[in-house]
Amino acid sequence: MLPFGSAMPKCGSAMTTDNSGQLTFAIPKGRILDEALPVMVRAGVEPEAAFHDKSNRALSFGTNRADMRLIRVRAFDVATFVAHGAAQVGIVGSDVIEEFDYADLYAPVDLDIGHCRLSVAQRVDDTAEQSSASHLRVATKYPSLTRRHFEAQGIQAECVKLNGAMELAPSLGLARQIVDLVSTGRTLKDNGLVETSKIIDISARLIVNRAALKTDPRVAELVAAFRADMEAQAAEKQVV
Repeated sequence: MLPFGSAMPKCGSAMTTDNSGQLTFAIPKGRILDEALPVMVRAGVEPEAAFHDKSNRALSFGTNRADMRLIRVRAFDVATFVAHGAAQVGIVGSDVIEEFDYADLYAPVDLDIGHCRLSVAQRVDDTAEQSSASHLRVATKYPSLTRRHFEAQGIQAECVKLNGAMELAPSLGLARQIVDLVSTGRTLKDNGLVETSKIIDISARLIVNRAALKTDPRVAELVAAFRADMEAQAAEKQVV
């Protein structure tokens, strides 16, 4: 088992661009997307009109740049596409970065969006002491982070991998606890659960493939554009 923060083995040689010379920018479906789009536009990346068509099932889209396309995929897949060089740039939550810990991923810019936390939760009426437990069954879509968190407490976590409906696991006897993303805590409350501890705070990050960053100047230029935007936003907040 890898210690927290250690890197997974390299994925192998990464491609920097496809045969057409286009950069591929991977962005996630779901909670981060709406917040990410204005940041992308300010950094000079604007999707084609078809991207905003809710009925469009396409996964690849053009942009205002002839040398760049967007792919819209699941958040966990953003990290995989970028780490393996199929995409050179992406936006994803720090939870995904920490879960996979790919050696070929570099996250140079915190975009200050998509804020939430990864937390442990259990039933409100579960009052049994955990401190004496040496083994727990936990439902989560983050098995690596979950195991590392409980291992630090001397507890072996048996992770039941779920991709959704995590809140049902304790009431149905699948797992005593869950590890999931928490924003307001409303979903936990509505399902009779209570947050018991926080594992990490989360925000969205710009990620790049390390090989692409070294070999393609356009990737470095994108990093600089996103970093400059974050600095400008921070300066505006200080003025206000």
